[in-house]
Formats: sequence, structure tokens, C-alpha cells
Amino acid sequence: MGIYGKRRGREERAARIADQMAGGRGFYGRATRAFLGDEDFARVQQSIGAYNSGVSVRQLLAAGAPTTSAVVVTISDTGKLVNFDPVVDLVLQPTGASDRIALQTIVSKLRIPRAGDRVLLVADPARPAGYLYAGDGVAP
Repeated sequence: MGIYGKRRGREERAARIADQMAGGRGFYGRATRAFLGDEDFARVQQSIGAYNSGVSVRQLLAAGAPTTSAVVVTISDTGKLVNFDPVVDLVLQPTGASDRIALQTIVSKLRIPRAGDRVLLVADPARPAGYLYAGDGVAP
């Protein structure tokens, strides 16, 4: 199988462990919940959820999912970091829509959007009326 086959196996195992931790299932999930307590465990769940949404966005964009343009109305910091990238609360105004959308998402620390900036959204397959943040459309 070689080096690359082992790497994929490790990544899959790490993703499975992270999923167990976020769900409080299995040895890792129960141990994490027991050692952290409810408040910190909720923070872990939010961080893993934010990471998973970023992975989902990359997969959807690679598959050619359509994007929607939106303007950033407000942005605020949550004080959380995932892989040293900030997790922020965004209020967005989609182009051609009167409703505003509130999202909590990871943004690149090199490309933090500001109020008035145009960003891209992609439809969330897990929530039919929801959206996921897809960045500013500029290649990293």
C-alpha cells in the first residue's frame, strides 16, 4: 500500500475519533466529556462542528456545487480558534434577498472579511434552508 495508503488510514482514524469525541460516544468521547465537563465539552463540539463544515464546503465546491454571493453586514469574534484560524459570527445579506443570514464559521486569518466585503455561500445539504461560508472566492 505504501506511505500514502497509511496516511489516508491515519486521517480517517483521526476523523473517526474526532467524531466520537464530538458525539460523546466511544472511549474517546466518554473520556473527553468526563475530563472536560459540560461547558468545555460544548466548546469542543462547536469547534469540531466548525471544522467539519469547512471540510464539507471544500468537498461541495470540488463537486461543482453552485455558490451564492452575499455582502458581509457585521462580523464579530467569538474568541475561539480552530487550527489557529478564528471562528467568527457573520451576518450576511445574500444578493437579491431581503433576509439576512447569521453564521458561525471559521475564516482564514489571512483573509478575514470586513463589513461590506463580498463573500460566497454554498447551500448546506444537511439543512435545506441553510448556507455554509465558502470564502471570498479568491484562491488561497
